[in-house]
Amino acid sequence: MSRRDQIKMTDAEVLAFLDEERVVTCATFGPRGWPHLMPLWYVVRDGRIWAWTFAKAQKTKNLERDPRATLQVEAGRDQYPELRGVMFETEVAIHHDTALVTDLGLEIFARYGGAPVADLDPGVRAMVEQQAAKRVGLEFVEQSRATWDHRKLGGVY
Repeated sequence: MSRRDQIKMTDAEVLAFLDEERVVTCATFGPRGWPHLMPLWYVVRDGRIWAWTFAKAQKTKNLERDPRATLQVEAGRDQYPELRGVMFETEVAIHHDTALVTDLGLEIFARYGGAPVADLDPGVRAMVEQQAAKRVGLEFVEQSRATWDHRKLGGVY
């Protein structure tokens, strides 16, 4: 077994990791061909990462031109043996339906606020409903992945 195989995460480990972490870095192709990296809050629906952003945002324009994106979620800041993460190569479906975008926004705010959607503050709900008309939902459809969890090596390199 290779060292690479030893640090791979299982599907269940990836889902648990995504549930623990809070920010995904999204790389798209900018207008001059350079990578355009931006952090996003996200939720996982049926194993797929979803996020929302403004319809006029640069990342949206980039994805309208070329629907490919690379996502990365990582953890482990202080020591090499703590490093873990996942990188997804994806095709992105852009959703404009206001009801879908509203539901997605509410789900995102519930996740980051630590309360069920039904318990969201009315002010947060109103803000999400107002912003949804200006936003899009991003559904990242995985094409391939790479994962690493250096903790699996037990500090031996």
